[in-house]
Amino acid sequence: MTINVASTRVTGLDIRGLSAGYGAAPVISDLNLHVDAGEVVAMLGRNGAGKTTTLMAIGGFVKRSAGDITIDGNVISGPTHRRMRGLVGLVLEGRSVFPPLTTAQNLKVGGVGVADALGLLPELEPRLNVRAGNLSGGEQQMLSLARAMCRRPRTLLLDELSFGLAPVVCDRLFSRVREFAENHDIAVVLVEQHLHYAARVADRAVVMSQGQIALELPSSELTSRAAEVEQLYLGTAEMDGKEDLQQPMSLPLRADQAAGEWSP
Repeated sequence: MTINVASTRVTGLDIRGLSAGYGAAPVISDLNLHVDAGEVVAMLGRNGAGKTTTLMAIGGFVKRSAGDITIDGNVISGPTHRRMRGLVGLVLEGRSVFPPLTTAQNLKVGGVGVADALGLLPELEPRLNVRAGNLSGGEQQMLSLARAMCRRPRTLLLDELSFGLAPVVCDRLFSRVREFAENHDIAVVLVEQHLHYAARVADRAVVMSQGQIALELPSSELTSRAAEVEQLYLGTAEMDGKEDLQQPMSLPLRADQAAGEWSP
């Protein structure tokens, strides 16, 4: 990984002029975003807007064609596995667990101690010897989140954490994310479709449209401006084939990827 210390120290995640995509045409173009250490920013937008591509570009899964990404004032580049060592934590939509392995084994291959994981999410304790494939959807998401947070990244990226989960489970996960960001001064970017969850957990929200940030507002305004946000940016749209149909999210997750050793 190439790391160059910026002349002015900036804590948190800072993105300047980022362009990235999967083919000839970029999915995101000239994107600018700053997330302070300890801040949670919700990223909203319809399918194909560029939300997941932004996360994947930060993590190094998608090659950027322009722009800089800095974490705590350091410009980062290089393969994914190096970014995952203390810099970036990523929880993908769809429960990134290894079904044949037990909960404890999933933590081990991720380089995470069981005691640390239980300190964050003690609900996992009675499920330690259960195969991850036999866990409920909420338990699998808890496992994925605990594994990412216990690696103590400086930036945590969460893609649709609430997908398919019961409200009580979502409340628990989002409360842990909020506490984690504040207690460890971690910058968190949360891709979310549900405005009420974003309003509860985030300090600020950005709404993406056509690969750029079209609207930015404090989370306190999400409820009062919900109709505007939903009508302009969150309505159902035809897939344009630029993001969700091409992103490498359906690839099977390997043990070395979860442990931060996978390089695309």
